[in-house]
Amino acid sequence: MIKSIKKVAARVAMSFALLGLIVAPAMADVLDDIVERGKIVVGVKADYAPWGMRDASGNLVGMEHDMIDDFVARLSKEVGKPIELEKVVVVSSNRMQFLEQGKVDMFIATMSNKPDRRKVVGIVQPDYYSSGVAIFAHKDSGVDGWKSIAGKKICGIQGAWYNKDHGLKNGAEMVAFKGTPEVEKALLDGRCVGWLYDDSAFIPRKVNEPEKWVDYSIATPTVDDVPWGAAVTLDELGGRLSTLLSEAIIDWHKSGRLIELEEKWGIPQTAWLQQMRERCRAGDKVCNDVYDEGE
Repeated sequence: MIKSIKKVAARVAMSFALLGLIVAPAMADVLDDIVERGKIVVGVKADYAPWGMRDASGNLVGMEHDMIDDFVARLSKEVGKPIELEKVVVVSSNRMQFLEQGKVDMFIATMSNKPDRRKVVGIVQPDYYSSGVAIFAHKDSGVDGWKSIAGKKICGIQGAWYNKDHGLKNGAEMVAFKGTPEVEKALLDGRCVGWLYDDSAFIPRKVNEPEKWVDYSIATPTVDDVPWGAAVTLDELGGRLSTLLSEAIIDWHKSGRLIELEEKWGIPQTAWLQQMRERCRAGDKVCNDVYDEGE
């Protein structure tokens, strides 16, 4: 009887040991892999100046690239060894898929923090930037605030929700086009006096083609801000890599580093970043590493 009990106990112990062998690899997190290989692979943008672009020599540069470089330096210090940075260029249509497929460990790639995306990837809190809706108008357009667009021809993209919510509702005569090249031509030809769109699309034009857009500027306050978030895999959200990234973003807000980078890259100062700096310094919960409804 005693021998039988011992045999059963041995079998149970062996089962648990085998289970441990099976489970152990799953318990290893992304940071363990990064430290072991000595390299972190980050998804980056090259098509969205000045946040992510190539310079005249083909190097990847921009505001987000400066953020990533700083994070990797922090990561190296945290783990006590140099961590190499490998950048993988992503676009809006594949950045989440690359993360899901394990092609990148994380990304900082101009992605808006939206509910449907939080179901696919782990968006790290707090958000680091924000964009919204505004009007890009000619200096002689007479556009100076949202109420001033009443009765004026304003260009827009077909199907964009804000054509109605911010164009028609403010009395504008909306002239809708299929894509941005058509809008640009119409605006420059004088067929409309302003362009209703995401304000982050206007900034690259002013930075990259200053002579072409010298007579144009953002002529209304930005509304309907949608913050941008860095991302890790869903499984990694709340893990060590995610936590370190959250700590870095919080520090960038508190120290004013993101505001400094705006200025460095010629981006007009945004009220959102100014407000986030103050809220983070005050210990507001919007500046912690947990997402709450309404943030």
